[in-house]
Amino acid sequence: MQVFGVEAHEEMLSSLRRLIRHRGLIQILVVRELKARYRGSVLGYLWSFINPLLLLIVYTIVFSVVLPGFRGIDLEPYALFLFCGLLPWTWFSSALLESANSLIAGGNLIKKVLFPAEILPIVAVLSNMCHFFFALPVLVLFLAFYARPLNVTELVWFPVVVLIQLILTLGLGLLLSALTVHFRDLRDLLGNLLTLWFFSTPIIYPMSMVPAGGKSVMDLNPFAHLAISYQEILFYEGPFGHWRWLLALGVASIAVFILGFALFDRLRDSFAEEV
Repeated sequence: MQVFGVEAHEEMLSSLRRLIRHRGLIQILVVRELKARYRGSVLGYLWSFINPLLLLIVYTIVFSVVLPGFRGIDLEPYALFLFCGLLPWTWFSSALLESANSLIAGGNLIKKVLFPAEILPIVAVLSNMCHFFFALPVLVLFLAFYARPLNVTELVWFPVVVLIQLILTLGLGLLLSALTVHFRDLRDLLGNLLTLWFFSTPIIYPMSMVPAGGKSVMDLNPFAHLAISYQEILFYEGPFGHWRWLLALGVASIAVFILGFALFDRLRDSFAEEV
């Protein structure tokens, strides 16, 4: 068992090194994915700005007109509060949905002997991260419109939050893509699970609204800590008090990535037959 563990460990390290060598291919496929998504559309890359903005308008209307008593006064301006969590969630959920289907959709590439299959879910995550970055100027405009002061000390944490979200999303993307090849029902269940996950995360409501008994459960929700971190950095005034939870999530995200990559590496030989 120990020998097998050492061999598996060395094989995974070899796969990681091979992945680094293919960084140029990853970049090419990400650019191709970005171009393909809006090919033939009139507005092109502007949809990276328009899509999150339209989603924000829908949620703002619902919770400002349909459910006006839902939020407290500490959430004003509510549109800005909502955008701080909704924008990273869009990256997270879209990346997982596309990653889960990436191996099945890219079956022709997987059957090529020298093509590293793990590139496909990684491209899905990175291309959606690019859309997240494209939409950030809209968030900056919101911050400027509402004259929201930004603390430089807190803003330093922003790339740390993005990096942790990237590692977590990559790990989950690899895990889901490998499992979906063998369990196709997971692809259909994932959309519903993400909807439940969304409403179980303090994105449309603050953490303070969660009942005392539910906070311990909320602490187990990894995206809750990402959402709260974005909100504390960009929306709330005051010190960034969630940094300990964020760093703990960073360690857990690395563990998720290692687990996801190890499972992917373990199952890679079966992908060509299953797709």
